[in-house]
Amino acid sequence: MSTISSDEVARVAALARIELTGEEVERLAGELDVIASAVARVSEVATPDVPATSHPIPLTNVMRDDVVVAPLPVEAIMAGAPESIDGRFAVPQILGEDA
Repeated sequence: MSTISSDEVARVAALARIELTGEEVERLAGELDVIASAVARVSEVATPDVPATSHPIPLTNVMRDDVVVAPLPVEAIMAGAPESIDGRFAVPQILGEDA
């Protein structure tokens, strides 16, 4: 079991230039000790015969099949456009270059 002392917390806080009160150092030492103990327990259980996982529930691909269908007519698409020229969307020029 890992034991993280208040001195270690104070030293790391000083290295990180974090000002902590004595009460904060004591509280963080206890909290970090609990976290380190939990990690140690998980490390004991994680043996080579336990497969690594990235997600607790198996995920499957839910994409639909790609089916070819007839495209929409150009007139139907251009009906919703503010402006069109020769069956293409007309947009304002933004680069200041001649096309």
